[in-house]
Amino acid sequence: MKLSREVRRLENTWERGDFPKHLEWLEIKGIRGWNAERIDFKFPIVAIVGENGVGKSTILQSAASIYKDPRKSVNQQLYPSDFFPDTAWEENTDIDIKASIKEGPNSQVASVRKPGTRWRGLDTRRERKVEYLDLRRIQPIYARMGYSRLAKKSVREASSLPFTDEQRGRFSNIVGKSYSSVRQSLTDLDANRSVSVVSINGVEYSGFHQGAGEATIAGLISQDIPPYSIVLIDEVETSLHPRAQRRLLRDLADISREKKVQFIITTHSPYILDELPVSARVYVFNDNGSKNVVSGISSEFALTNMDETNYPELDLFVEDDTAKILLEEIIAKYQLEYLSRCSIVSFGSASVGKSLGLMVSQNRFLRPTLVFLDADQDEATGCLLLPGNDAPERQIFDDLELAGWPNVANFVNRSHAQLVNFSSQATTLPNHHDWVPYVADKLIVGGNELWRSMARSWVNNVLQEQVATEIIQTLTEKLEATHN
Repeated sequence: MKLSREVRRLENTWERGDFPKHLEWLEIKGIRGWNAERIDFKFPIVAIVGENGVGKSTILQSAASIYKDPRKSVNQQLYPSDFFPDTAWEENTDIDIKASIKEGPNSQVASVRKPGTRWRGLDTRRERKVEYLDLRRIQPIYARMGYSRLAKKSVREASSLPFTDEQRGRFSNIVGKSYSSVRQSLTDLDANRSVSVVSINGVEYSGFHQGAGEATIAGLISQDIPPYSIVLIDEVETSLHPRAQRRLLRDLADISREKKVQFIITTHSPYILDELPVSARVYVFNDNGSKNVVSGISSEFALTNMDETNYPELDLFVEDDTAKILLEEIIAKYQLEYLSRCSIVSFGSASVGKSLGLMVSQNRFLRPTLVFLDADQDEATGCLLLPGNDAPERQIFDDLELAGWPNVANFVNRSHAQLVNFSSQATTLPNHHDWVPYVADKLIVGGNELWRSMARSWVNNVLQEQVATEIIQTLTEKLEATHN
């Protein structure tokens, strides 16, 4: 999926190095099963994804603990003991939270630690404004502690803070309604608990009668996010429908770009992941009692590993949809029935594939698994290479050009001459990932439709049968092993 304009603009700003403050990585040891695993933050907005209980919130809490907020007094600071307290059931010792903190052109390693009974390093923490938004702050208003007593006719509005036009516009855009006014109101009963009040089409109603998504977004937008700060949001998609989730992420991208703010968020949503570049996605899972952190995953990979639906007998992991379609066409030609027995999932970047291959070699998957890298990658432990000697697009464009593009135009019901002409133009583009979209746009066909037609032609007319047979034999051995 193509990145939105907002995220692309953020990406450009990031690549220019315009962010003077950035938390580059965390290492967490001794907390809730973490044993010095590293989490990298390679983009201004990073989404942490994984099943419940794998430690996503621990990452946010550790990030909050590593800084000292210059706005707050000693009693108002966020301390690691706030997040990781000793209780009647747990006594936390041998804890070490390390981080690489970038300020201007320089990076330095900082840490807070608890070797025994006391936390160390708190007085020397680097300063940065920190906003931590947990689930209690973004729940629907009727579920928040202490708010039920405000829902009485005798309670009156004492004061209010209207949204600015800019805030109201953001709120309207994310929710998808045209609000004429929005304000955060305080009552004469409680000066500390605000209630959002909105007006639309001449009707005014409070947070007690708003949808959960409306209340969530109103609460988020009312937050004053300072420039150069770090903002930590747990389960950012809470109560939001898919379009609102996408709009919220794009809103955060604008804030990040304009104010040079770093966001670290947790999510279970594919819509949030799809809005971000692969470098901004981090998957965390429990692996034989320890944590495993994989960066650069696809949203499909994340969802496949979080879903408990029964899957086919064999999992096949490939880099992207291009590789997925190519492998599907190979299997369809030589052993069609295997398609229904295999689940083909894209994993994202090649580095993720190599990590998965290592796991295959160590028999760490619950189900039989094969990992395929594109043919332009070096051989890696536990991985197979797709047929050819180059990336699938380069390999197939070059081979089909030599073969005269057999049957491709017929498959997509377009002119053969135009196909050849546009394909020749496409190969002048520097990024081979742009070749298929370029030709598809010119021919006015779907990109996957065109690529499947090209892959089918290549499998039928170019791919050596022996190479295909070796792939099918590998699948056969894995499938037969599931019944032994």
